[in-house]
Amino acid sequence: MKRTKAYISGLLLAAAMATSCGKDFLNEEPSVGVSVQSAILTESNMAEALAGTYRILDNYFLFGRNALVWGDLLADNTYMSVSNSGRLLMWNNYTWVGNNAENLQMWSQSYYAILQANRILASTLPETANVNQLKGEAYALRALLYLNLVNFYAKPATVYPDADGVPVVTVPTNIGGALIKPARSKVSAVYDQIISDLDKAFAIMPETTTAIHAANTNFISRYAVKAIQARAYLYRGDYAKAKDAALLVVEKGGYSLAANQAAFNTYWGSNAARTDKLETIFELNNSASANNGVEGIDWLYSRANLGDVLVTDDTYALYSATDMRRDLIVQADRGANNVNYINKYQNTSNADRDEIKLLRYAEVLLTLAESYYRLNDEGNARLYLNMVAQKRDPSLAAYNQTGTALLNIILTERRKELAFEGLRFFDLKRLNVDFTRQNMGAKAYSFYETVKVTDDRRQLPIPELEIAANPSVTPNPGY
Repeated sequence: MKRTKAYISGLLLAAAMATSCGKDFLNEEPSVGVSVQSAILTESNMAEALAGTYRILDNYFLFGRNALVWGDLLADNTYMSVSNSGRLLMWNNYTWVGNNAENLQMWSQSYYAILQANRILASTLPETANVNQLKGEAYALRALLYLNLVNFYAKPATVYPDADGVPVVTVPTNIGGALIKPARSKVSAVYDQIISDLDKAFAIMPETTTAIHAANTNFISRYAVKAIQARAYLYRGDYAKAKDAALLVVEKGGYSLAANQAAFNTYWGSNAARTDKLETIFELNNSASANNGVEGIDWLYSRANLGDVLVTDDTYALYSATDMRRDLIVQADRGANNVNYINKYQNTSNADRDEIKLLRYAEVLLTLAESYYRLNDEGNARLYLNMVAQKRDPSLAAYNQTGTALLNIILTERRKELAFEGLRFFDLKRLNVDFTRQNMGAKAYSFYETVKVTDDRRQLPIPELEIAANPSVTPNPGY
């Protein structure tokens, strides 16, 4: 079993093969892709390299589990059952340290994927519709990775734009060299790079996805770029631009919400990529040959499998009896306790597992609602809020609140809609609020209840191996 050092910033990470839970989790050359040592000489080479980049994102150290699980477990939506498999316990307890294996792999594999995207973007293939499609996707994936990194490892852009962010690397090792040691860019500079990448992606991508690969939700489309950008602007606190990006998705993207309970249930019960633009904008393939098995997010949440991470009682109580989203939480006994299981991933018994949803249309609509509110347009804020809320709960009377009450409802609907999809912690960070994680008593492994804005653990530690390899990178306070 191989184990090599996980170096910094995507520069030596082509060789990173660190292990956790007793297994190699990523081969040096992904199961789909072109190796770091291979040249991108054709459109087919570029498509293969891009497929390898998507495959890295799907790993359970990234969006295949940890990035999404932490987004709720570190916040106030979920907790670790007293009966558990031993996975991620310190994340439940806020007791991780700088040399934590999962933290190291979140960092190193993010930069490995960035390295792969950089190789695609540095290709000198002549411009064609296919090349523009693939490079646009690479720009968007790089932006999504940096958005995830800067929100986990740095203070929120809404309050601390001049705080240390993460190192920004935009060239592959064959151009920049394998041993450069970049410092952490400021949070504002990381966001500048994210926005620039997304602007470039949108500018070059064809309106309709080319035939270089399938035109489904497993790949970034042109309006998925704008959905990522709407999220980035919201996290940055630039509400006018968040509104503009989200509005483009609404007006041009062609997406829709499930029309009724039956359609909603069918949507969440499906394990296939979508071509109909219903609900999902972008999701990762979780096929029979490319899923995380017992380490996947679905296995961790499923009542029929590990079921380690459960829904807090106060989160469950947010949903009315007529809210169709409540069916995505299943109440059942676990030992002597009645608990709430997450049921957003329903196909763990299939070889072909549920796609991992990273961007959904409802998020874009709620971003519009919040952005309009922040821009003092409460009429449009209520319009887009009710578009989601009343679709999910047909018996709900339209919200007509104003002022702070309206904002609180928008944020609550966002929590309800996006629960267990990894965004709650980032929302609490950008809002810069203290929050309480419900004490679930005998049901819980243990608990860390109050997380204040002054708590250093709202930022993850820069991995110790990173700091040792690159003296230009400073640690986060408190580690």
